Amino acid sequence: MVGYLIVGGTAAVVTFLVTFVMRWLAPRIGAMAMPGARSVHADPTPTLGGAAMFAGLCAAMLVASRLDQFHEMFSGSSEALGILLAAGVMFLVGAIDDVREVSPPAKVAGQVLSGSLLSLFGVTMLYFRVPFASYEYIVLSPDLASLLTVVGVVILANAMNLIDGLDGLAAGIAAIAGFALFLYADRLFKAGLLEGSNIGPLVAIIVVGMSVGFLPHNFNPARIFMGDAGAMLLGLMLAVTTITVGGRTADQFSGQTYFFFAPLVIPILILGVPIADTAFSFVRRLFRRQSWSQGDREHLHHRLMRLGHGPRRSVAILWLWTALLSAAALIPTYTNRGNALVPIALAALALLLYSYFHPGVVEVRRVGREARDDEPTEEVPAARAPRWWTSSPGGGPPAAGEPHTRFLC
Repeated sequence: MVGYLIVGGTAAVVTFLVTFVMRWLAPRIGAMAMPGARSVHADPTPTLGGAAMFAGLCAAMLVASRLDQFHEMFSGSSEALGILLAAGVMFLVGAIDDVREVSPPAKVAGQVLSGSLLSLFGVTMLYFRVPFASYEYIVLSPDLASLLTVVGVVILANAMNLIDGLDGLAAGIAAIAGFALFLYADRLFKAGLLEGSNIGPLVAIIVVGMSVGFLPHNFNPARIFMGDAGAMLLGLMLAVTTITVGGRTADQFSGQTYFFFAPLVIPILILGVPIADTAFSFVRRLFRRQSWSQGDREHLHHRLMRLGHGPRRSVAILWLWTALLSAAALIPTYTNRGNALVPIALAALALLLYSYFHPGVVEVRRVGREARDDEPTEEVPAARAPRWWTSSPGGGPPAAGEPHTRFLC
């Protein structure tokens, strides 16, 4: 673990220090996030924090390449170079969007290019296991492996970008998920199911370092945002870990109780919060017939704030959900006992009840009801009974037996 601590610490320290430079530089080059209809912050805030994270990634990879422990990952393999090139493309696309808005198709094209570079340099899945299927696993053809790699990169890059709506939210989720993926890779390695040359654990610990180094600058109230450059970079790195760890393990490994879980499902479960938010966003736009590029305030963090949670508490709740999902994925690998998940289920229920019945949420509901009750209501006139207007040949009311005409008014 010493080598991983050195690499992760390098990523954290470099990211932390370079972020100070970005906080000074961003206003001078116009890289500022202005308050808008979808934003939570009220003041212009520097962005381009992703540049500091990219610097942390490059420094950590350089240090790792000099350590004997990681010699197999760099010697005779093009994966490390492919990851750096793909990260550079992803960062560049996001940085341009942070300074000067890029159209959604152009942004997706950059993500596809980044994923294609990963595939070109050998960072692809090898196996795919379908839960509950009668066959053990599918060996992916090169074409299909490349396609799944690109799709995974695009999904996770956008997932992290969409979840980056509150101070510290994306960085905290990435740190928790990256650490859980590292622990899962370590379990696979110790079980003899993951080769020592697999670069996934190294990428996971670098994600943790980048996120931890950036978080002190980004926690509420944020002094700088990571922007699209940082969010999409984190999504790319998490996709790399998912592909190289879950997509290269053919054997079942997640505890005897969860024998039907594919190794690829475990990283997806760990990243459940951003993936679920992206899935809901997709379905919501589909049913409302909205453009995919049209933003809204219906993401998970927006809903928590409308319930009555403040920005910090909303972030903490989503951090806890990520931690619980990570624990649910990892506990079977350590205990091989299904009943070990009972405390996780109870904690999840407690968190759900807390989210809906926190005193602040109850107070917001009460105030809302009182406001609705105090609103003046427009009086609706009672329905008028039909009035009959009569006319006789001589004018005036008709005499008894005199012919007349009746009109319904």
